[in-house]
Amino acid sequence: MYKDKLKSPAAEKSDEFELRDQVISIRRVTKVVKGGKNLSFSALAAVGNEHGTVGVGKGKAREVPMAISKAVEAAKKRLIHVQLDGTTIPHFVRGEDGAGTVILRPASKGTGVIAGGAVRVIVELAGIKDILTKSIRSNNPFSVANATLKALKQLRNPEEVSQNRGKAKEVIWQ
Repeated sequence: MYKDKLKSPAAEKSDEFELRDQVISIRRVTKVVKGGKNLSFSALAAVGNEHGTVGVGKGKAREVPMAISKAVEAAKKRLIHVQLDGTTIPHFVRGEDGAGTVILRPASKGTGVIAGGAVRVIVELAGIKDILTKSIRSNNPFSVANATLKALKQLRNPEEVSQNRGKAKEVIWQ
């Protein structure tokens, strides 16, 4: 018997939120032991659905593909939800991790993603289309990626904050 394959609402939802992954950095690392040097690879990867969910993870293995797959799996375990305001973020935010500091500023529609390196990858996978960023102090991709995630975690919904504070939405972030 032939059955028509109709997509259930749950299947449509999973297609909409399918995760994409992207490698941010691959490093060759060595460990000096009695018999010489042991080579391995350290990878930093980000995953996101471009609809407000993103995560970053790192993996280490003797071969590059294994390190990347470990990094992707670690990133899937560390997914966070990002509060979006249309195509940008609702307010200015700053994130720090180690020596890495990242500043994220909302931008008007049509500005695009003004970012580089790890910040650009994470912001694009989160689904942010218009944003101004600045990475100061360290340019280590691991520190910058973690600082970006910490900044994105701090984002709040203007409606919820206005209700909690009992003030108008327009007065909150100026």
